[in-house]
Order: sequence, then C-alpha cells, then structure tokens
Amino acid sequence: MKFIVFLAVAVACVIADDKDFSATVVKSDFENSPEGAFQWAYETSNGIYGQANGVVKNANSEYPSLEIQGAYKYTAPDGQPIELSYTAGENGYEPQGSHLPVPPPTPEAILRALAYIAANPPPADYAKAGPAPPKPAYG
Repeated sequence: MKFIVFLAVAVACVIADDKDFSATVVKSDFENSPEGAFQWAYETSNGIYGQANGVVKNANSEYPSLEIQGAYKYTAPDGQPIELSYTAGENGYEPQGSHLPVPPPTPEAILRALAYIAANPPPADYAKAGPAPPKPAYG
C-alpha cells in the first residue's frame, strides 16, 4: 500500500513538473551598446516572462553608475501569479509587486516624536561640541 501511495505521489510530481520541463523559449532578445547600455527580454511557452534595460548614468564623470529597470512574471507553485517590476541603481534595488509584504504603519507615538525632533533641533553649539575626550587608563 505504501508503494502505491509513493508511486502516485511520484507520478503527480512528474506531471506537475512536465509543464515547466517541456517549456520552450518563445522570445529571446538582447542588445548591447559600446557605451554600456543594454536591453534584454525573454518569454517561454509556460508564461514566464522577463525583461530589463540599463543605461550608464554620468558616464564621463568620476563616478559613473548603471541604472536598470526591469520586470518578470511567472506562476508560483501554489498557482499565484507573480509579477514584479524593479529599479536598481544609485538607491539600491527597489522592487514593486502585489505579492511583496507591506510594512505595518508607523505608530502614532513615533510620528509625534519625529515631528517634535524636527520642530526642536538641538542648539548649534551642541552639535559642535562633540564627545568628551577619553580619560587616560593609568590613573
């Protein structure tokens, strides 16, 4: 009996993975420029999709950076459609998608404390004073 259950589970896994295993690439594009800009895109027969493009910002400066915008789409194993768009650049990786967790709202007490700090900055000489010098370790 255990063998039949194991066999049924194994067959179910093979059938479930068959859709992804036999997927073919429907679209695949890639372009690259000598200046560092690029764009690529792909799509498979099972609905997986991805695309991105990137440009070099401040190319002739001392601190050039790469800015990338992209997106991808697929269906999760639980059947939920996953769609994500992102920007990656000077501010780091910034994803956006309805499946991503959302932080809880900032508590009212914290908002009041931040407003108080903004309205009452420390005196100017307080910021200039700095920390006290360390005491010598030898008495």
